[in-house]
Amino acid sequence: MTHPPLTQFHQIDPKSLSDNTFTLIGDEWMLVSAGGLAHYNTMTANWGGFGILWSRKVCWCVVRPTRHTYQFIEQAEGFTLSFFERKHRTALELCGTKSGRDVDKAAATGLIPFETSPGLVSFEQARLIIECRKLYTQDIDPTRFIEPALADNYPQKDYHRMYFGEVLRCLLKQERGVA
Repeated sequence: MTHPPLTQFHQIDPKSLSDNTFTLIGDEWMLVSAGGLAHYNTMTANWGGFGILWSRKVCWCVVRPTRHTYQFIEQAEGFTLSFFERKHRTALELCGTKSGRDVDKAAATGLIPFETSPGLVSFEQARLIIECRKLYTQDIDPTRFIEPALADNYPQKDYHRMYFGEVLRCLLKQERGVA
């Protein structure tokens, strides 16, 4: 069963987003999710961005190969980026510190997963969902750092893989009473 009905969200043009992306991603964080409702994983991220690449609207995020979400995003055709109100910060903290190998994150946080489209999962509590179709991946190459100190972000040498996705849909939660 799909929760909630998509009628709680309305599709918007990504160009109409008014959020500051530096605040949205860097300060408020996002959940990166991949897989279908029967088998998915999600993780908190605060590295990523939005923009235009190859004349397409894209989002990008990074996932370390040691993260459980890595295998899901590798196998999936797409992924979602989900953004929440501040009141869900504790849930995002748990999703960023616990592994889906060990914990059912939805059960532990009370987040209610649903498929926004076949094979794309988000959560009922999200206020903004961006559905993406993978276009390109690239591994961070430590020999390419212009500023060598950036490698300090990788004491375990577990360099991220970057995922660039074309924005398929941008879904914004409707305000209560608005149809």
